[in-house]
Amino acid sequence: MSNSFKSFHPIVNFYYFTTVILFSMFFMHPVFLVISFISSFIYSVSLNGIKAVKFNILYMIPLLIFSALINPAFSHAGVTILTYFKNGNPLTLESIIYGLAAAVMFISVILWFSCYNAVMSSDKFIYLFGRVIPGLSLIISMVLRFVPTYKAQIKEISNAQKCIGRDVTSGNLIQKARNGIKILSIMTTWALENAIETADSMKSRGYGLKGRTSFSNFRFDNRDKITFITMVILTIIIFIGSLRGENTVVFFPAIKSNPITTFSVVVYLSYLCLCLVPVFLDIKEEIKWKHLQLED
Repeated sequence: MSNSFKSFHPIVNFYYFTTVILFSMFFMHPVFLVISFISSFIYSVSLNGIKAVKFNILYMIPLLIFSALINPAFSHAGVTILTYFKNGNPLTLESIIYGLAAAVMFISVILWFSCYNAVMSSDKFIYLFGRVIPGLSLIISMVLRFVPTYKAQIKEISNAQKCIGRDVTSGNLIQKARNGIKILSIMTTWALENAIETADSMKSRGYGLKGRTSFSNFRFDNRDKITFITMVILTIIIFIGSLRGENTVVFFPAIKSNPITTFSVVVYLSYLCLCLVPVFLDIKEEIKWKHLQLED
């Protein structure tokens, strides 16, 4: 599917990711966690295809299992004792459930940020905050693109060194270490030079000066208005549910949460719709495209 959500106005993109990431971080209710995890997984696959599937299976799922096992090993709170470790500490059901919930929350946030990096480009972020916090917005935009940019550059450097037999796979252990240090040194030099060039370039363009104008192709049209209003309405419903305790769960000393009611189901569905807004938009565009092809 095409990434139609990326073509929306930066305000719509930023509002969406801000809400879903914050909700994923602070809502520990199992239903909210499952919705956030499944939605972020689906959207990451929709954005990055097979590469995202491999990344999620090879890295995210093992990290999820590892994080879930860490908490019961160190936390022994809870009233439902399942067994005892050799050192006499109890293994409780509450510590296992809490560790699993914390792991799902952690993985979901990582997946949402991976989706954020694929949709929110640096020019969008600077467009939103360039006039308010010009210096900080530039630094944040550079930090957000740090990993993909530096990953591509270090791969290029490694390939160049490999051509002359100086990569980390050549020679004995000492030579491999020396080659690795050499690649790291080249990478550090490139990073410093790139930072200086970026700073000089932005300074020469008058970035951050008072009264400076800038050109932008972003327009807040009717499509953006409808999507933004829909997300705001869903957010309000979720907030009302939060105030009524629909997202509240107590893990210790015993697991307790509010009973599921009609209103809680409405809140869950609203959260699901909010998380899947980009997926719904992609499906809509796919249907529209197929319809146009049939007409031709």
